[in-house]
Amino acid sequence: MTTPLVHEPSTIALTVNGDKRTIAAGTSLSAYLASLKLDPRLVVVEHNRTILRDRDAYPSIVLGAGDNLEIVHFVGGG
Repeated sequence: MTTPLVHEPSTIALTVNGDKRTIAAGTSLSAYLASLKLDPRLVVVEHNRTILRDRDAYPSIVLGAGDNLEIVHFVGGG
């Protein structure tokens, strides 16, 4: 008897600032921010209603299907 193969999805859907997005499965938060050309030092990220204060943890946070991100970036001016 053979065991059926389980295929992981190659992409996942999540919500970013209220908009539906599709990204590669297994994408870390830091990789996602890099894909948006956002400097993690200049943004505040809320992941599933929790504000992430430890930016050093971003590489270890793997985004999942159905996750909700709110990303706010700072803009300088005078």
